[in-house]
Amino acid sequence: MKFLNLFWLLSFLLFSISCSKDESITKDEEKPTITINYSDGFPKACAELSRGQSYNFKAMVSDNEALASYSLDIHHNFDQHTHDDQGEECELYPKKSSVNPLIFLENYTIEGGTRNYEININVNIPDDIDVGDYHCSYSVTDETGWQSRTSIDIKIVE
Repeated sequence: MKFLNLFWLLSFLLFSISCSKDESITKDEEKPTITINYSDGFPKACAELSRGQSYNFKAMVSDNEALASYSLDIHHNFDQHTHDDQGEECELYPKKSSVNPLIFLENYTIEGGTRNYEININVNIPDDIDVGDYHCSYSVTDETGWQSRTSIDIKIVE
């Protein structure tokens, strides 16, 4: 009987220890941030980009813990759809169908667990793509999976 009582006591202690809350573990509950609102940020709202030219798309991203990846998405807005975070409205061309739109979507990794990073992606605008309204969308993800996005209205012109 003494052995049985000792067994139950040790089982209870082991269970209590394994279920205790570790106060040293904190959850990352903050999303990373993205901004183009600095001197080198590009493109700004309503910017006109010319076909046949190359541009450096730049944005600052940061996180309270560590950044993991980012992406750049450039797609046409010929149907005049919107994204949630646009602060400035640009005058839009009439709606139209696409024939040969620019579609750029690339994903990149941020190594080293850094908290601050400047996105800098060189994009060539082909000579033969449709001119008109486009969106430039940046996305950033931190190491715990939180993600933020921002989108800018731009135009591609002759």
